Amino acid sequence: MQRRARKAYVPGLAALLVALVAGCTADTGTEGSAIDSKTGGTKTAAAPPGKYRTLREPCGSIGRSTLKDLLPGAAELPDDQQQKIFRGTADVTYDTDRRVGCSWNADSPDASHHLTLDFERVVSYDTAVSDDDRAQEVFATKQAAASLPAPADTGPEKGQGSSPSTTPSQSKPPTGSAPPTGTPSGSATPSGSDPLAGLEPRVLDGLGDAAFLNDVLDGAGAGSTAQRRTVSVVFRTSNVIVTIVYVEQPARTTEVPDSKELQEKAQSLAGRLAEEFSD
Repeated sequence: MQRRARKAYVPGLAALLVALVAGCTADTGTEGSAIDSKTGGTKTAAAPPGKYRTLREPCGSIGRSTLKDLLPGAAELPDDQQQKIFRGTADVTYDTDRRVGCSWNADSPDASHHLTLDFERVVSYDTAVSDDDRAQEVFATKQAAASLPAPADTGPEKGQGSSPSTTPSQSKPPTGSAPPTGTPSGSATPSGSDPLAGLEPRVLDGLGDAAFLNDVLDGAGAGSTAQRRTVSVVFRTSNVIVTIVYVEQPARTTEVPDSKELQEKAQSLAGRLAEEFSD
């Protein structure tokens, strides 16, 4: 009697176990579907980070020979004064991985010069926007603030992140700023030609991922009749924006700083820095 009851019980237990296993398998599939529906099925990959995670030290980014060229007269000073000028003054910053800067000042009998260098590393806090794209947005804001002349229309296809250089005959300096001067010393300007051709504030090609130059001539300040010229070169390389500001104020009120010379020096420095960032 007991043996027969045992034989009848075992098949029933086996059937119960099979049902439980099948139920667990079904529940697992349902639970997985519920999870997928909450997360949207597949996750979107985050935008890539920028190339640069740190910044160069700005005060040491310009060689002594370059500083001597940009700050004429400093090399004639005593050694201790030269050291102080060429060492530069670092900007106060609270995060040297995000923004750093340095400035240099030098006076000579003929003119005073001021140079500033600023490095800004842009980081996007939107996972859908890359650091490079966010840096381009910041750069575009700076370019818009410079009020550069509108570029000539070159058709529907234009370089990404950079506009073609302006055509001198179709553009004028920004409103509120005097036109730059750039006629080389000792050269005559042909009648009817534009002595400012090619020296207007403009977009620059071949410098980083995008670049522009601004040139402003204004008074040196209240009560002063001296003319001061400020040339700025701003360029972006990946997620870093570099800003160079070069200022000259002649000692004589009758003199006007040479736009061509200042622009060439500022662009030359920008080119060296762009190459160093690319290394």
